[in-house]
Amino acid sequence: MQQYSSLPDQNSLIDATPKLLTTIEQLRAHLWLESSLNQLQSRLNDCLLSACNTVPQAGAAQAEIFQAVINEINSAVHSSNLALTDCAVGIALFQPQETVATVCYVSSSPSPNSQPLFVEVLTAEKKLLLRLQEVIKLEDLQQLEHQQPQSAWRLADDSGNVMGWLIIATASLSSDRQSPIKSQAQLRSQLMARSAKYCTTALVQLRHILSWSQRYQQLSNSNQELERTNQLKNQFLANTSHEIRTPLSSIIGFTHLLLAPGYEPTRERQQEYLNIIQSSGKHLLALINDILDLSKIEANQLEVQWEIIDVPLLCSNVLALVKEKAANKGLKLCLELEPDITTLVADPLRLKQMLLNLIFNALKFTSEGSVGLRVAPKGVFVHFTVWDTGSGISQEDQVQLFQPYFQIAKAVAGGVEGTGLGLAVTQKLAQIHGGSVKVESEVNRGSRFTLVLPFKQEVGVGGDEGDEGAKFSSFPLHFTPSSSVEILLVENDLPNADLMQIYLRKLGYQVTWVQNAGEMWETLSVLEPAVILMDVYLADGNGLNLVQQLREHPQYRTIPVIVQTAMAMKGDRETCLATGVNDYISKPIDLPLLASLVAKYSKAPTSVDGE
Repeated sequence: MQQYSSLPDQNSLIDATPKLLTTIEQLRAHLWLESSLNQLQSRLNDCLLSACNTVPQAGAAQAEIFQAVINEINSAVHSSNLALTDCAVGIALFQPQETVATVCYVSSSPSPNSQPLFVEVLTAEKKLLLRLQEVIKLEDLQQLEHQQPQSAWRLADDSGNVMGWLIIATASLSSDRQSPIKSQAQLRSQLMARSAKYCTTALVQLRHILSWSQRYQQLSNSNQELERTNQLKNQFLANTSHEIRTPLSSIIGFTHLLLAPGYEPTRERQQEYLNIIQSSGKHLLALINDILDLSKIEANQLEVQWEIIDVPLLCSNVLALVKEKAANKGLKLCLELEPDITTLVADPLRLKQMLLNLIFNALKFTSEGSVGLRVAPKGVFVHFTVWDTGSGISQEDQVQLFQPYFQIAKAVAGGVEGTGLGLAVTQKLAQIHGGSVKVESEVNRGSRFTLVLPFKQEVGVGGDEGDEGAKFSSFPLHFTPSSSVEILLVENDLPNADLMQIYLRKLGYQVTWVQNAGEMWETLSVLEPAVILMDVYLADGNGLNLVQQLREHPQYRTIPVIVQTAMAMKGDRETCLATGVNDYISKPIDLPLLASLVAKYSKAPTSVDGE
């Protein structure tokens, strides 16, 4: 019987040994490659995670990825037990439309005395030095990409645009360092090619992360701004409600008192109540004007009219306006003008508004002593200093003094009237003029507010539409009856219609009142008015459209039209005049101004306080 041995033949073992060793070396190489790439991927993930958490600058995050790729490849190569050749890796960045790339990242040498390695192009026909800031031509990089063995790999974004090149430079192999792995160059190429792919993927992901982070930041900022706006809106509504209700309480209360059955106050009491009602109404109008000014300034829609101003004359006029108020409180008014101060380029209306705001505040918080205005030059600026001997302002209150609606607690408790907008508007008007407002004050030692404005401005910036319709005239109601001049009043609101009819009839005019467009056309068929007073908002049409229709009729084309309207925002006056209106007056109606306009366009000999 034939016997078989289970032991392998000795010759077969000898033949199998080289194949076994080769397989082990290949396995080691494969494990080394996958381990190195896993380490690189992990490092790149850390970079992307850091970008998600910290939202860095795009350049810094991209640099971190490039440096991570260089460091990990260099670490993998020089920490390997495989007999790989000495090599260095670098990244050359490429700008669109350029013909060269610049080496911006190079791996550090494992040996301090190592020399920079060269990249051989086309079988050593050309050698390129791999070092920082080295400039490499695009055509050389393309040759490195296509030659064998490959020495450069492109880094492209998600649109296929080349951002740079991953480059490897190797030292020549000596005969005593030949690797048992025949495909060492292939192994190295696999490492570089997949590293380049990982790098490209990380850069694309980084771009998305930065885009999302930027969008998130924009949304976060928008949410914060919306929240701030909502808080300001709530604050605005709360403060405005309080400021409106206070004078309204006086108006409604004293009106109710005057209308109460069986109550017959003396003439002096009636005059006192009417003065309170008028004062409260003016306070309401001042509040509305301040709100409009502040909103126009915040929206960058406030235009100013630059003029050369006679400073001494303007200051004298300002003090003349507050003289009576100071006298009523027993306060002395002082004006100090440096002789060098003559003229200034500014908006006269806004300058007067700023000075009046400061002086009214000084009078409001001063019970005895003096209030003064001192004007002095300081280089290219002029300083308007309003000082008083009043109660002063604490340091804590000074911090919030120029915030809209802020009012000093003791002033509120003491019943001092105010909107809390005057100083905020003054500061913003000063800034529009290229200046500022400063405050110096001590409790019980008075205050000094200094308005600093430049002497010169760029003239011709634009004109303000004017606020003549938004402010009450201080003229007393002196009038001379006119001849029977016909006035057609087109007014939708009954109380306003009654007010204007009573006033104009006392001036001697014949007033016909209609409430809508239909009644207007019917009345015009039988009446030839000297002036038409037109409301803008009517039940059956728009007053401005009616004016345009009137201008299209030859028989009505020359009749002067004055619109009375609550439209008092920027551009409203120009909008009205553009339709063919002759003049404009805003509500609440300034009666002396109304009389002046009617007299002007009707040619009637009406005089209102000399006008």
